[in-house]
Amino acid sequence: MSDLDHVFSANGPLAETIPGYRSRVQQQEMAQAIAEAIKHNRQLVAEAGTGTGKTFAYLVPALLSGGKVIISTGTKTLQDQLFNLPAQ
Repeated sequence: MSDLDHVFSANGPLAETIPGYRSRVQQQEMAQAIAEAIKHNRQLVAEAGTGTGKTFAYLVPALLSGGKVIISTGTKTLQDQLFNLPAQ
């Protein structure tokens, strides 16, 4: 099991920390695409519907990469949501 699979699994750290967390295939697929883009130093434009879990789908691979990434948001609301994520 990869680190991403573990993090997003029903028994992983997100499930242990976030009340009501549920594993989502679309979230895992998006996270994997982002991890591949980071690994191969490529740009990626990703779009996903409400409820996909986009925030963690891009933040988890970014944090696991250990490097620097740029995340561009479409709204001030989402920017604030990312900036104000509670520390665990």
